[in-house]
Amino acid sequence: MRHVIRRILFYICAVWVAITLDFFIPRLAPGDPVAAIVGKMSLKGYVSPEMKQTLAATFGLDTHDPLWIQYFKYLGNLFHGNLGNSIQYFPTPVAQIIGQDIWWSIMLGGVAVILGFIIGCFLGIIVAWKRGSAVDAVLSPAMNFLSAIPYFWLALLSLYLFSYLLNWFPLSGGYDSANIDPGWTFDFISSVIQHAFLPALTLVVASLAGWMLTMRNSMITTLSEDYVLMAKAKGLSDRRVMFWYAARNAVLPNITGFAIAIGAIVGGQLLTEMVFSYPGIGYALLQAVNQQDYAMLQSIFLIITLAVLGANFLADMLYVFLDPRVRQERSA
Repeated sequence: MRHVIRRILFYICAVWVAITLDFFIPRLAPGDPVAAIVGKMSLKGYVSPEMKQTLAATFGLDTHDPLWIQYFKYLGNLFHGNLGNSIQYFPTPVAQIIGQDIWWSIMLGGVAVILGFIIGCFLGIIVAWKRGSAVDAVLSPAMNFLSAIPYFWLALLSLYLFSYLLNWFPLSGGYDSANIDPGWTFDFISSVIQHAFLPALTLVVASLAGWMLTMRNSMITTLSEDYVLMAKAKGLSDRRVMFWYAARNAVLPNITGFAIAIGAIVGGQLLTEMVFSYPGIGYALLQAVNQQDYAMLQSIFLIITLAVLGANFLADMLYVFLDPRVRQERSA
């Protein structure tokens, strides 16, 4: 219990540091966001000093107040869910745009990470149990080769082959926006699945090598442990020894990687969303960079950081639950 409290306090401090850095970095970075906005607007006509001040206040970029006052205003807005207004989609609030985009990233990345983790770990267990066999001789080199292929090249090849040449899947988008209205209808859901299938499949294939090879190496080490040998000596079935005794502990190194992958779901799919023109936080981040949308950038960076911290906290708690040795060490 004391360990859990310590970890909770640690992550509360980490969240505070992340929020503070998210506030200070844009303000201490070189350049003036207001000047960039005014520069774009001046192309269409004269921008008065009063209008500049109004723009700065509207976008939360008013630098006339002392930094500590800006900081507390920022915290107050943050706790009320006010992330400011988007520059590129003005006057739409940033929270509304992120709220629309984040579910696309969660759906695509969540399905891909979970499937990749389950399939990769299962293959790693089988290959390690049958090490030296034909299965090991084929899968291990194949996965090593697959891990060497750059992801963006694999995504482009998949898009060219299956969408452009064979026309099996759509070339871009999250659904057929020209012919289907969003809603809980069969047409919309089937269109979403059709558009997400190829990006998700590419993500799963790209991640299989890492999950399988890590699981294989950990499993081989675990199989030589005394408790596994004891379980075999007791005459337990191979399936029980393989999954309940060996795999349960061998999967622990992959748990940390799984937590990081879960945290990266929110913003770690930039290449996927770029190649497939798929809506999501990664694509929104790219657009915010191109349009110098400082409010959007600041909010997306904060959400990505909080997602990674939350995922690591869950992994930390899960690690204690899965490994009795950790519980004993931390309760001592």
